[in-house]
Amino acid sequence: MVAENRRALVASLVLYLAVGALFVLMAFPTGERYVQRIDDWWLDATDAVRVGAVTALAHTLNVLGSTWVTLPVRLVTIGWLTRIRRWEALTAFVLTMVSSEALIWILKNAYGRERPPDPLVSTTGFSFPSGHAIAGTVTAVALVIVLVPAGRTRRRWEIIAGGFALIMGMSRVYLNAHWMSDVVAGTVLAAAFAIGIAALVHELGDALHRGRVAADLAEIDDSDP
Repeated sequence: MVAENRRALVASLVLYLAVGALFVLMAFPTGERYVQRIDDWWLDATDAVRVGAVTALAHTLNVLGSTWVTLPVRLVTIGWLTRIRRWEALTAFVLTMVSSEALIWILKNAYGRERPPDPLVSTTGFSFPSGHAIAGTVTAVALVIVLVPAGRTRRRWEIIAGGFALIMGMSRVYLNAHWMSDVVAGTVLAAAFAIGIAALVHELGDALHRGRVAADLAEIDDSDP
């Protein structure tokens, strides 16, 4: 992620287009009914396979994706990036966090979808897309981008971040806190968002650096006799 800015921007665009189809379907009654039939089937299948140990794990993942965990992690990361003066990474991280939270509020209120019946955890607000999925995914992906240098180590952490986002999102479905489509939409959108913003910030930073280098070279050439 973001090892090559322009390739990352393309990857982000592909993710936006993929999840955009789901958002379009949910915007129209016919499409929403089609998605709801799939969600209902998944809900029934989940209700039929409840296991105590898995339910306990889902509750744990529910906490890990909550504001009580993600907010302190975000604040510590902001403090660390500020301390080591990584301004570009700090800018990308803050923009990603702030804009993703605004996105959650805007989309939830725009779609106004009701949650599944009989949730196993306390829920508030509308259902689509999943705020837990967006917050958990965007935090995990952004942390890898700003804290882990590009290379094999980052690749391993990318897989870990993706796995965490997937499992955490699925825990919300398992707990009847969200429909499956809520989680799919939130997870993919958040990944596209985190990758795209970071790539854009880094690309702008590289462009500014190239501009400064070109100006310095031009100044040197002008000063030569």
